[in-house]
Amino acid sequence: MVATVKPQYFKIFHRFTLLLVPGLLTFATSLTLISCTQESQKALNQSSANQVADNQKSEIKTKVLRMGYQQAGDLVRVTKVLEKRLEPLGIKVEWAQFAQGPQLMEAMNVGKIDLGNVGETPPIFAQAAGAQIAYVVGRRSDGRRSAIAVPPDSPIKSVKDIKGQKVVFQKASASHYFIIRALEDVGLKYSDIQVLSIPNVEASSAFLEGKIGVWVTSDPHLARAEKLGKARILRNAQGLDSPGGYYIGAKRFAIDNPELLRIVIEEIDKIERWAEAHPKETAKLIMPYQKLPPDVMDSFISRRGYGLRAISPNLIKEQQRIADYFYKNGLLPKPLNVQEAMLTPEQYAALTPSTISQK
Repeated sequence: MVATVKPQYFKIFHRFTLLLVPGLLTFATSLTLISCTQESQKALNQSSANQVADNQKSEIKTKVLRMGYQQAGDLVRVTKVLEKRLEPLGIKVEWAQFAQGPQLMEAMNVGKIDLGNVGETPPIFAQAAGAQIAYVVGRRSDGRRSAIAVPPDSPIKSVKDIKGQKVVFQKASASHYFIIRALEDVGLKYSDIQVLSIPNVEASSAFLEGKIGVWVTSDPHLARAEKLGKARILRNAQGLDSPGGYYIGAKRFAIDNPELLRIVIEEIDKIERWAEAHPKETAKLIMPYQKLPPDVMDSFISRRGYGLRAISPNLIKEQQRIADYFYKNGLLPKPLNVQEAMLTPEQYAALTPSTISQK
């Protein structure tokens, strides 16, 4: 039997449809407008991002960034943060390894690299030798990763006892300033020791074999010797007034590429902050490159300095004090004005991100 629909139900359904359809049409139109707006906004955002990238490309005058790093390794290189940021801008990153800071500075002086990380001392000697360099940004260090070490059974018990001894370190490296200050701290002079200039990478094996009596060194070489029970620390570099290290650039490169340096500093700062908050993960990242046991890596990472410092009048003053100190001790032929290796305040403002501390 076929059901019969009463005429009044057709009238009710007709009125309901008249009310519902405009609402559905409005809802559908709204969805379409929202979708179009979202797509337009997405396209606008992408366009803005592309425009920013294009502007950055136009302001950068190089297609290759040549980075120098030391034998101790480099977290920035390992994590490839620069490559990830710069490759979309059409810039390739090349890395070159050096035994220590003085070797890195020499390579910069002859045009082999554009930017590198060194201690407070190498740029002073590089500038004195006529290198056209520029201080780009400072690096913090509390001195725990550098020390004066002797074999465990050495009769030398204090820094004062190294008078007349052969002392091994790399001249013009951060260890150079450290040893002079440490000697002065106990009433000795630089002339009271016999200096043998050997890079850490070469001196490390000799010290572990007992062929070096006094060694001024730093991590990871120091951490390795300690964990192997081969080193006794006379003192570390804490409290000896070092302003820390620097990223140094070839001067013309720094002047020509402020936007590139700003990006580089941003990425270095971000990975430094991450590493400080994640020491275990940082150790795992670096370990394959250092080829050191986990306990040595833990020690190395725990003493690693973190954080960048903007180049400021106070930092320039601190670095000038170091240069004056070397001249006073007869290690520079004439007074050195570190301001000549600095950029202008306007140039630093252009390359220094606002997140970098002024202190």
